[in-house]
Amino acid sequence: MTDQVRQDAIERAWEDLVATARRTAAEGLVVGTSGNVSVRVGGLVLVTPSGVPYDRLTPEDAVAVDLHGNQVLGDLAPTSELPLHLEVYRNTGALAVVHTHAVHATAVSTLVPELPLIHYMAAALGGPVRVAAYALYGTEELAGNMLSALRDRTGCLLQNHGTVTYGDSLDQAYDRTAQLEWMCRLWLTAAAVPGYSPTLLSGAQLREVADKLQGYGQPR
Repeated sequence: MTDQVRQDAIERAWEDLVATARRTAAEGLVVGTSGNVSVRVGGLVLVTPSGVPYDRLTPEDAVAVDLHGNQVLGDLAPTSELPLHLEVYRNTGALAVVHTHAVHATAVSTLVPELPLIHYMAAALGGPVRVAAYALYGTEELAGNMLSALRDRTGCLLQNHGTVTYGDSLDQAYDRTAQLEWMCRLWLTAAAVPGYSPTLLSGAQLREVADKLQGYGQPR
């Protein structure tokens, strides 16, 4: 990869990252500067900077680190949740990570150790979505807890904190976040009806969905 091709790839990735970060705010998945987004370009990880409103970010604000967390691009400090993002990249094939403070998902994280199987789209995240044990934000402890909850999954809840999802692209990671928030809202809504308990899917039913999802979409 020539230097110009690499630079072009970084610029495109930063544009997509900023657009995704703004989308999390516009669609109510974060408030203010909470949450963060990252995308991998080769050996670099572009991340949202700490404490900067997404609508103020420009191409000149690009921030990137290597997989060891050393900053190699930009003057702004990277997100305080950098350990969380790096653990995902080091241990999975992720190319993008989205972390939010989505309200329904965060509420569920305070109630149960795992999101009940209220809807078959749990299969798109690899199975029942687990809740990572609470730890102080921005710490290696939190990143480790998250990694345990992500085992064989592409998304998890962070107890009293929010969500983490990853994917092969920013669009996929974001879609998984949106699906997770929707499932949490669905379960909270159904569980709140007095005198009724929501029906839940079985593991066998979820595996059936997972098999069918492999052929979902337009033929290639």
